[in-house]
Amino acid sequence: MTTTFPSISISTDRLVMRPFEMADIPAHIEMMNDEAVIAWMDGPNPYTQVDAERWVRRIAPAERTGGHGIALAVTEFLTQRLVGSVRLLNTDWRTRSAEVRYITAPWARGEGYATESVLAIAEWLFRDQGFERMELRTPADNTDSQQVAQKLGCISEGVLRNARIARTRTENGTDGGWTDIRTDLIVWGLLPEDLEGVAEQLADAGGYGTYNDWK
Repeated sequence: MTTTFPSISISTDRLVMRPFEMADIPAHIEMMNDEAVIAWMDGPNPYTQVDAERWVRRIAPAERTGGHGIALAVTEFLTQRLVGSVRLLNTDWRTRSAEVRYITAPWARGEGYATESVLAIAEWLFRDQGFERMELRTPADNTDSQQVAQKLGCISEGVLRNARIARTRTENGTDGGWTDIRTDLIVWGLLPEDLEGVAEQLADAGGYGTYNDWK
């Protein structure tokens, strides 16, 4: 039984999703130090050059080769600028299921890039890899991430209470201080049949079409 994902590049009309490269490091550092990313993600804070190099050289490649999932940089097709990342993790090869997480750079928000990249990797995961389930877990107060799940046709399956550590600014936040807080997680499930017609609906709404260009 296959227990690792292949090294791939997935292209959509606007995006290219590919393995991280050393040239991504400056933009990756900037993205990871954005306040919205610091608040909801569990990466180092502040995110340094050392952290970025460790991610690109060791952690991201090991996600795939170790069979845990796959981590891809999301770039604009025309400019090759880093707009975010999408990652499959907690992969269960027996049940053919995985969790997806995604980050969008602050300058690229509001363009539908998160929805586009997650839809692309979901279609690849179901159609090419034969998976039967993809799961998203969104913090209860992260409405932007919840909207991505809803646009994709994900089904809200329940709440994991007090299940994630998030961050919030300290009272004297001007000094750059953050403190940990606990938050609930909303669990969303996506099955192959849930994607039927989703790309067409998004296209009709001025979005984008289906994705089948992966290699």
